Amino acid sequence: MNTMKRDRQFRPLPVPCVDIHGLFGDRQEAICDTTAETLLDRCVAAGMISAIDTRQPSPGIVIPIQPWGGTTQMFWDSDLGKSIETVAYSLYRRKNPKLEARVDAIIDMYEKMQDEDGYLNAWFQRVQPDRRWTNLRDHHELYCAGHLIEGAVAYFQATGKRKLLDIMCRYSDYLIQTFGRGEGQLRGYCGHEEIELALVKLARVTGQKKYLDLSKFFVDERGREPHYFTEETIRDGRDPANFIQKTYEYSQSHLPVRDQKKVVGHAVRAMYLYAGMADIATEYSDDTLTAALETLWDDLTTKQMYVTGGIGPAASNEGFTDYYDLPNESAYAETCASVGLVFWANRMLGRGPNRRYADIMEQALYNGAMSGLSLDGKTFFYENPLESAGKHHRWVWHHCPCCPPNIARLLASIGSYMYAVSEDEIAVHLYGESNARFNIGGAEIELGQKTRYPWNGAIRFDVTTDKTARFAISLRIPEWADGATLRVNGETLDLTATMIDGYARIERDWKSSDHIDLDIPLVPRALFANPLVRQDAGRIALMRGPMVYCVEATDNGEGLNGIQLVGNLSHATTTELPELRGAVALDLPVTRDQFDWGDALYRTSPPKNEKSTARFVPYPFWDNRAPGEMLVWVRAGELNGE
Repeated sequence: MNTMKRDRQFRPLPVPCVDIHGLFGDRQEAICDTTAETLLDRCVAAGMISAIDTRQPSPGIVIPIQPWGGTTQMFWDSDLGKSIETVAYSLYRRKNPKLEARVDAIIDMYEKMQDEDGYLNAWFQRVQPDRRWTNLRDHHELYCAGHLIEGAVAYFQATGKRKLLDIMCRYSDYLIQTFGRGEGQLRGYCGHEEIELALVKLARVTGQKKYLDLSKFFVDERGREPHYFTEETIRDGRDPANFIQKTYEYSQSHLPVRDQKKVVGHAVRAMYLYAGMADIATEYSDDTLTAALETLWDDLTTKQMYVTGGIGPAASNEGFTDYYDLPNESAYAETCASVGLVFWANRMLGRGPNRRYADIMEQALYNGAMSGLSLDGKTFFYENPLESAGKHHRWVWHHCPCCPPNIARLLASIGSYMYAVSEDEIAVHLYGESNARFNIGGAEIELGQKTRYPWNGAIRFDVTTDKTARFAISLRIPEWADGATLRVNGETLDLTATMIDGYARIERDWKSSDHIDLDIPLVPRALFANPLVRQDAGRIALMRGPMVYCVEATDNGEGLNGIQLVGNLSHATTTELPELRGAVALDLPVTRDQFDWGDALYRTSPPKNEKSTARFVPYPFWDNRAPGEMLVWVRAGELNGE
């Protein structure tokens, strides 16, 4: 396969430049209908708004201090930031003056609360003002700042209103004075990464390189000796060894980032760090960061990732354990972690289209992340197991409500993950009914994408431009897409000859009425796990296109572990399910154990089985109907290709 040099810079299209329809449009409609308002309502109910309203007395400690020395109440600014970001994207899709006024009121409160020097944090201004910058390891001050920055950028792009953006620029200017290698500055960084990628967004929207430089400082300083977290605890009179996780691997600060080879610790923190590193690699053309990230990428995706794109199997550290340790029923696989993997993968595409990143981005988006939001937009998954005995369901809210606004803001901004543009190229990373607007070489161009993907693999692109322009359109050809075909204005292209890093790159003089037809066959395929993944031994997972499929009791009755997939997958019949918004189900031949066991717990003869048919549905849509068992990895019987 051909490869391109790394010295290119691709940046995602801003959310307002992409109109979304189809499956992602349906998800965005649910967010506009219910999720955006739900997020604000539940922030109010939790006490987050009163916490920033200086007209009221400080609420004090609402959620008690925990053994680790803090409380999730310290993170409330981040939940508000992500909720504002979600509302912003929803307002772009559909005007909602009532919702916009509610956010404006929240922004006014932040403006009144902000200190003269620019500092802004509800907990450390109104509850523990004497504890500012005393525990970066655990207390999330910079993390909260990052999410408010992202909310500010989104709200500015969606509404044109600058107030929150100006507030966060003042705060960021204060951070530039506070952190650095100069005399009297702190050489610290946040225990929960997030500020790094947020500052890149701020730099791109303001054109101010100083914010990039601060982000680069946080990336470069992380993990250096003498270790900042050790020094700050000693300064604060605390024991450096006495903290709940006992290792700096938890926050990926055990080594300088360029020396890290293994993905470790808290999964969301890791993904946010790598996303920030990838942004800095793009903006500074830093091959040393890119090389480190490529090593970490391989470590994650070949040894530590679920087939759903879920990551972080353990609840104990909300993160990684050992290689090939991927239990199904107890899988933590936090929604935020898959959202973070989408962030990282997308930013790895900043140095050029490459399907090794985009394929995983799609897999994690559709399965590990999108499962976190119910079809009606009202309830959420925090954990995403690959097997359930019927007791795992979405919930209304959580004492640490990071996942609801995280999946909502991702799906509401999905257009910026679908398309990226450089000075002479537009890359299409994800497929879905949409219209993208961009400028190349002074030409105003619209690329219309017509498709029912991921349910149907026929994709048509229509080019509209105000003048003939020469540029390249690069289309991802998924690694699993055997037999894909490509035509431009009806003329078939040799797909192999156009391929660079897994993308079909079509460079020509484009004019209005030009069109591209890409056809990606969507056929069921069986995946087997590496034999070192002991939990999946003798089992098989089913995929069609980007979707992982599962069996649910609502279609198949109880006892899903008695199902054995047999026969030829090409014989699958497809059915659109109205109750799952037109999702395509697969009906396949199986054998099923008969429950003829009697009272014995063990016996010398195996259960009898009988031929049957099982219905498989897309994993991200499970638990949207009647509650019951669910299973991704079913037993593997005799498969054939006749």
